[in-house]
Amino acid sequence: MSLNIKNETDQLVSVILGVANEMVQKQSLEDCIDPKTRENILNNTFPTQESCVEEIEKFCEVLTNYNVEVLRPNIIQNLNQIFTRDIGFVIDNKLFISEIIEQRNTEKDGIKYFIDNLDGEEKIMLPNLIKVEGGDVIVHNEFLFIGYSNSNLKVSRTTSESIKYFQDHFPNKEVIGFEMIKDDTNPYESILHLDCAMQPVGKDKIIIYEEGFENIDDIKKIIKIFGKQNLIFIDKKEMYEGNSNIFSINEEIVVSDPTFTRLNNILKDHKIITEKIYYREISKFGGLFRCSTLPIKRKQ
Repeated sequence: MSLNIKNETDQLVSVILGVANEMVQKQSLEDCIDPKTRENILNNTFPTQESCVEEIEKFCEVLTNYNVEVLRPNIIQNLNQIFTRDIGFVIDNKLFISEIIEQRNTEKDGIKYFIDNLDGEEKIMLPNLIKVEGGDVIVHNEFLFIGYSNSNLKVSRTTSESIKYFQDHFPNKEVIGFEMIKDDTNPYESILHLDCAMQPVGKDKIIIYEEGFENIDDIKKIIKIFGKQNLIFIDKKEMYEGNSNIFSINEEIVVSDPTFTRLNNILKDHKIITEKIYYREISKFGGLFRCSTLPIKRKQ
């Protein structure tokens, strides 16, 4: 299978979509690695396997209705395999296999069959010192955006060393690092991944939560690249609900949640169709549609 990901919005051809079967049914606070899951453990609202399977299979149905080839991880018992975005990501024609936190490392075994079937030059195992999760990597043609944090918090999944690594690997791209706000316990004050605070959509638009960035100058960089008129701002509550974590099938069609009323209306005004899937249970783990996908190929 050929790999090709130049941006977030070209016509999707193939994708690895996560699975919720055999997921962890109960989790302790000690084992929790993100504030949103922690909140739902404390509130006794931890999502059930049945509800998560129902939501993600509806996502799968929408993708297949648009003739997208949908691959799935091999199921591993007692493991959350919903968020395939983080365990690997494609940039141009290379699959990078993430160096992720120890608690999630086994998730990579679910896509081993896919990795093993790639030619050697198509896959790159990231070095141990380059800590990156795919949710922190956004490809935008000649730009590569990377969210990072050098703190010792559990939610700091990508470090600044990754910026230099990708600059060296892609000398023809402008690699821009964004330091993100992090907090292990408060989901309203923590950006787990870059795609929880920004997301290109359509031909030239970008969803943005500006308070998620440590440095105001980073917002100025985004404005310079996209133009202020093309920024779709979301507020703290919308960030918490996951409004930036929608997923583009192409420039004119996105998958979104029906509860994102204001955002969906804005997208409609921009002539972008929203395929609406209720994803409230999966969102309790801190990720939504983009987090559930590992795009393999888009057609330009």
